[in-house]
Amino acid sequence: MKIEWAPLRVPLARRLQTLIMAFFTYLFFSMPIVSGLLVVFLMYYGGIIVRSLLLIYFAYIYKDYKKNFAIMEGNGWLHYRSNRKYRDYFPVELVKTAELPPNRNYILASFPHGLLGTGICVNMGMDITKWLELFPKVRPKIGTLDHHFKTPFLREIIRWWGMVSVSKESLVYLLSKSNDQKHKDNSDGFTSNAVAILVGGAQEAMDSHPGRYILTLKNRKGFVKMAIRTGSSIVPTFSFGEVDIFDQVANPPDSLLRRFQNAVKKLTGISPLLPVGRGIFNYSHGILPYRRRIVQVVGSPIHVVKSDQPDADYVDNIHSKVIEALEQMFDQHKGQYISNSTESQLIIQ
Repeated sequence: MKIEWAPLRVPLARRLQTLIMAFFTYLFFSMPIVSGLLVVFLMYYGGIIVRSLLLIYFAYIYKDYKKNFAIMEGNGWLHYRSNRKYRDYFPVELVKTAELPPNRNYILASFPHGLLGTGICVNMGMDITKWLELFPKVRPKIGTLDHHFKTPFLREIIRWWGMVSVSKESLVYLLSKSNDQKHKDNSDGFTSNAVAILVGGAQEAMDSHPGRYILTLKNRKGFVKMAIRTGSSIVPTFSFGEVDIFDQVANPPDSLLRRFQNAVKKLTGISPLLPVGRGIFNYSHGILPYRRRIVQVVGSPIHVVKSDQPDADYVDNIHSKVIEALEQMFDQHKGQYISNSTESQLIIQ
């Protein structure tokens, strides 16, 4: 295939955006493996001091997870969560359609997953300045796989971006926190926690291709049960353009590649994706995302009645409201945020 090279005369600001994007993209794709290999390397080649420090670090990881599931309390170091160049590369936008009062906690049911959940990661993790402006006193958090928080080195990076374990125990801990401004947990001036959950997960990521909005939701009701158990409101959010920043190697449902991906997902919870994107100096080959706009629209909260034992019919009722809200959001905003809106359809499976 012909390579489409980037022109030599590109503004410095765009060059910096591309370099920062390249750094973080390679980091996202490689860190889970690199973290494990680094531990093996240090344990094998490190001296007695290095090995002793590693053992102390392992003990700290164990203790920290037992304490609060490795959650970084508050918003962490805000300088670390103000990466404007990463946002501007696409760019990523955040649209508010309703108030989120800081007198309760929230689960943001977020769709679509895409390959990396980039819209959510930017707005609620890597650059939260816009979020804090639109939703004051509401701490943004992102739920991700539990075993990431037991993985040395990797856990330190994602914790500082406001990521938390999506395990049942971790979510209960975070979403059950007090909203009283006088409570010790709210000494930072924030009184609410909002946890974004990419409900479709690895299954939805495998279905991600440009122009195709395929959501995995019909049988995903765990987030609804969690909302009811903790009394948290559910906020549907939709990231328009999320599926367009990457393509991936064709993986139809019955293909050998998809069967392999499903097998790995069943064992690890992660689907091995083969991204297709651009390069640092070309527009046609590589694994960097394309420069395409992402707009995360935050919908209206769906309030629930708290119950330790959620009734099945009530869960179905709330679940159907989430689906209805997502369908309305897609129909209402696709004309403004999707270039080929007349051909785009929302498929919920």
